[in-house]
Amino acid sequence: QMQLLESGGGLVQAGGSLRLSCAASGRTFNDYVVAWFRQAPGKERELVVAIRWSSRTTHYADSARGRFTISRDNYKNTLYLQMNSLKPEDTAVYYCAARHFASDQYNYWGQGTQVTVSS
Repeated sequence: QMQLLESGGGLVQAGGSLRLSCAASGRTFNDYVVAWFRQAPGKERELVVAIRWSSRTTHYADSARGRFTISRDNYKNTLYLQMNSLKPEDTAVYYCAARHFASDQYNYWGQGTQVTVSS
């Protein structure tokens, strides 16, 4: 089993920055695709960005491209999301999730961290 723990959320003004972290325990990310999702009130959960851990291949949602950057620390088994130029519409609960690279289902989820961007 893999446990994921997010941190780094908070309240920030529009135009500001936050960095989210997702630390894994129980398993390493080596054979996994790891992603950040978000869910705003009244909206469906959406993929923000994903990374295949071993190859570092990334996929960004249009809403995140150019403002958000995903990165990883292999030694710490930790995923990061640097969010710049934040907008009020980025307000959501952000979740870290992982799936085996051969699967299309994200099986492991963190508890989420709240990001609130004020205008």
